[in-house]
Amino acid sequence: MPQAMQTATTDRPVRELMSTPLETVDPDTPADTVAAMLRQREIGSLVVTEGGAVTGIVTESDVVRSVGAGHDPTRLTAARLMSEDVTTVAPSDTVQTACDRMADAGVKRLPVVDSEPVGIVTTTDVAHELAQSLDDVLAAFD
Repeated sequence: MPQAMQTATTDRPVRELMSTPLETVDPDTPADTVAAMLRQREIGSLVVTEGGAVTGIVTESDVVRSVGAGHDPTRLTAARLMSEDVTTVAPSDTVQTACDRMADAGVKRLPVVDSEPVGIVTTTDVAHELAQSLDDVLAAFD
């Protein structure tokens, strides 16, 4: 990848490629409701919030792992499914910062927080942005 393309893409602020609105649930949301929300909204995760603060994140994998282990999804809550100690990023942070944090934490999604959660940035968002940048470079040679 040409250095100029990589720099231009990764130096952009996260706010330019984050997904909004952020899909959230309360900690006491039943797991079957979480699963239904993920399916209906065609998303891979829900951010768990309490009092406007991020307290966790629930992914499709969390739901599948729980149900696969034999847990009753009508008796579990988002609080029991979620990963805690969520790594976040600010809207003004660069895409490179988001990539570094995802790599360091071993996660594919970062809630974007500006005093309260405002969006989410995923590895898919970054990949789409990089692919678009590559398309722009290739088009320049046509």
